[in-house]
Amino acid sequence: MANIYDNAYDLEKAIRDSDEFQNLKQAYEAVMSDEAAKKMFDDFRQTQMTLQQKQMQGEEISEDEVEQARKVVELVQQHPQISKLMEEEQRLNTVINDVSRIITKPLEELYGNPEEQQ
Repeated sequence: MANIYDNAYDLEKAIRDSDEFQNLKQAYEAVMSDEAAKKMFDDFRQTQMTLQQKQMQGEEISEDEVEQARKVVELVQQHPQISKLMEEEQRLNTVINDVSRIITKPLEELYGNPEEQQ
C-alpha cells in the first residue's frame, strides 16, 4: 500500500505542474515586475490582512474601513495585471477546492453529509 504522504507530495507536484498554477505564477510575476502594480497589490493584501486580523480578534470593523477596503478592491480590479492575477488565483482555488472535496469524500461517506440529514 502506498504511503499517504507520498501521494500527498505527488499531488503537490501535480498542482505545481498544473496549467492553473503555472498561469497564476506568470500572472504573479507580471504584477511583481511592475512597480506600480506591485505597490497597488501590496496595499490590497495589507488591507485584506488587517481586516481579517480584526475579524479574527472579534474587533468591530468600522464603516470607514469597509469603505476604504471597497475602494481598494475596485482599484485593483481595474488594473489589468492584478485583475488577471485574481482570475488565475480563483481558477487554482477552484481546483484545490475540488481536490479537497475528493480527498474528504471518505469522511463524508462515513459520517454522512449533515446537510442531507436535515
